[in-house]
Amino acid sequence: MISVSERARNKIIELMGKDGIHENSKFLRVAVQSGGCSGLSYNLDFDTQIKENDQVFEDKGIKIVVDKKSILYLIGTELDYTDGLNGKGFQFNNPNASRTCGCGESFAV
Repeated sequence: MISVSERARNKIIELMGKDGIHENSKFLRVAVQSGGCSGLSYNLDFDTQIKENDQVFEDKGIKIVVDKKSILYLIGTELDYTDGLNGKGFQFNNPNASRTCGCGESFAV
């Protein structure tokens, strides 16, 4: 299960609106891929295609889809959004990460 903070929910809805996307026509795809300074990196994108091995979650009205491989790294993760002085963007609060890089975009388990 992946949860979404209220700030992340609001930003996702705002971005969908800017792109002219209706909330129910697309969903948020969250994935983990090789790369980044810590070995694994996060990927966020809007998508319309659910694949055979995808897991589907919904939190606070946001539909989230994760592929079978990525879910192993993301169980219990909260997607948050910040716009503070240290930068703005989505942040992953991942209890499975043993270390993260300074920018928070990659991690290791």
